[in-house]
Amino acid sequence: MKRNRKSKQPPSRKVGLPPGSLVHVGEVKIDRPVISLIEYDDLGLVERQFESVDDAYGYKPTHERLWLNVHGLHDAEMMAEVGRRFGLHPLAMEDILNTHQRPKIDDYGDYLFLVLRIFAYDESNHSLQSDQLSMIIGKHFVLTFQERVQGIFQPVRERLRAARSPMRQNGTDYLAYALLDTVVDRYFLSVDRLGDDAENLEDEALNRPSPALLSRINQAKHETLQMRRAVWPLREVVASMQRPENAFFKPETRLYLRDIHDHTLHIIESLDGVRELLGDLLDIYLSSVSNRLNVEVRTLTVLSMLFMPATLIAGVFGMNFHDMPLLAEKDGFWISMLMMAACALFMGGLFWRRQWLKRNAG
Repeated sequence: MKRNRKSKQPPSRKVGLPPGSLVHVGEVKIDRPVISLIEYDDLGLVERQFESVDDAYGYKPTHERLWLNVHGLHDAEMMAEVGRRFGLHPLAMEDILNTHQRPKIDDYGDYLFLVLRIFAYDESNHSLQSDQLSMIIGKHFVLTFQERVQGIFQPVRERLRAARSPMRQNGTDYLAYALLDTVVDRYFLSVDRLGDDAENLEDEALNRPSPALLSRINQAKHETLQMRRAVWPLREVVASMQRPENAFFKPETRLYLRDIHDHTLHIIESLDGVRELLGDLLDIYLSSVSNRLNVEVRTLTVLSMLFMPATLIAGVFGMNFHDMPLLAEKDGFWISMLMMAACALFMGGLFWRRQWLKRNAG
């Protein structure tokens, strides 16, 4: 597999340009954009893939409803052609190419424009990856724009391919619900991984605190906050889609949207729990480091006190007096060593009786 080319385009490229200018802002996460098209109705389904704008010229849909998905957003010419074919507003196209958008929903009269984030947890380096997903919901079409190929919508494609699938019988509003539901369900996986990491970090903070652990805690806090910032406005987006004045969703589809709204609330509550745990981890880390420091200082203090009498005796016998006890004795050296050992054993027994050594070992 080819390595994806990533080049971040600074937002300053858009400074001074008129509104609606098609300038890609963000990372290039795929080498070449790819367009996939699914046309369907009650009678059948047709799938096609376009690798360039030239392939799509002159193509006429043959079924009532269609779903067009674009992987890769950095080809301005291709994006302009998609916008022209479906009559999209320049401001909507500008937002699609700017991958730093906040989750939102805009009503352009003939279609709804929806922006949200896709999250995927990377098990190899324990990090959270975030991509922008833009969705256009019309009466007879759904357009999705992704930064790269992730396979997140493959289950939806499989459901469409089934001959008696309810998705074939319902309109594009049900397809939009299915896509949105798939994205929100993926949030649960990412939240579970973040929660598992937080619990592992808690065990490590209690047993093996280290400076590297503090960096991982801060990274986990940043990723949790990033995901919460994306899910929190999505709650209001889904709520607006449920309102009766929204003509793009049928009453029976709004019931399913209510379930997505409940899921977003559940995700927000779970993220708040992870954030609280990560916040407590800093206190646990500092307490563990302080406790280990206290143990080390106590150990050094006990060792110093054990050798203090020996140091005193050695200092006394090291004084330059002509007449000192035991200097003339044949066994004076061994007597002094015995005195040092006796003092050390006495103090060690005293510390053991007062459980100083046991507390050090604990």
